[in-house]
Amino acid sequence: MLKARTHRHKISMRVLLATITTLTLLKAVYSAGQTVTPYHTPALLSTSPRIVTLYQGATDSAVALGLTPIGVVDSWLEKPMYRYLRNSLTNAEHVGLETQPNLEKIAWLKPDLVIASDFRHTRIVPLLDAIAPTVSANTVFDFKTTLSMVANATGREAQANQLLQRWDSRVADFRQQIAVKLGNQWPQKVAVVRFKSDHVRIYTSGFAGTILDELGFEQPDTLQTQGWGMKLSSPENIPVLDADVMFILLEPDDSAIEENYQRWSAHPLWQQLAAVQSDHVFEVDPVSWMMGGGILAANAMLDDLYNHYALLCYASLSNHTEQLAC
Repeated sequence: MLKARTHRHKISMRVLLATITTLTLLKAVYSAGQTVTPYHTPALLSTSPRIVTLYQGATDSAVALGLTPIGVVDSWLEKPMYRYLRNSLTNAEHVGLETQPNLEKIAWLKPDLVIASDFRHTRIVPLLDAIAPTVSANTVFDFKTTLSMVANATGREAQANQLLQRWDSRVADFRQQIAVKLGNQWPQKVAVVRFKSDHVRIYTSGFAGTILDELGFEQPDTLQTQGWGMKLSSPENIPVLDADVMFILLEPDDSAIEENYQRWSAHPLWQQLAAVQSDHVFEVDPVSWMMGGGILAANAMLDDLYNHYALLCYASLSNHTEQLAC
């Protein structure tokens, strides 16, 4: 047992020393005015580059592009990985949390590329760059930016363009169908509401908010100047949630969140909300609507919207139109 521990300690020290040495070399290169570029190296242009993804949208995007990460961070829900990605990631190593990735584990994997986010990893990007070339997005919420970044770094621009063209076609189709179906009731004001155990959040931006805006929905009058949204601590704030349609995000198997939702929805002010009175309150999957963060999750969210509005769901592919059951 002692011998095994000593062996592991020696290996860990080697990884640490290698990281420090690489950082020193990188500093010397930058000081000399040379450029180190992580893009389009032979390893990344291969059919199976060794990549590590450090946020949810990056993992989703990699899978969408036909890549299989060798390392991923744990999911926020459905741990250790979202169900919709599990079959594609059966052999992936887990390298800690999105907010605190394990640098030693990442170094052990010897990746060709690390995909990070300034929003989460600004302080450790120099260390990641010492382990492997690292690309970093400025946000974790913009699935188009993430998809393009991963594609550009791995030579898969054509696949990304096809995915984005398919998305644009679906958005255009949804906007056309819902405008016809709802007539003068379109556009609708929408509230994306997430219940926690001791408060409620209503979102105007982020992953879901950006997509809803692209689809033509509008923000409630109470939230048009509220940045990301609002945190509400009392049912007395319920009128802030007033909208034509409300999408509710709960977390499965959390009784405290469910109890809080029941408490708020039983309040007399809740019954006065327009969405409640018109029976336009829908519970939706928080993974698709918030946590997934990539183009696969975005399409799943759009599938939900097709279903909720009973629209004909289809996806426009590269050379033909294919009708799909959402």
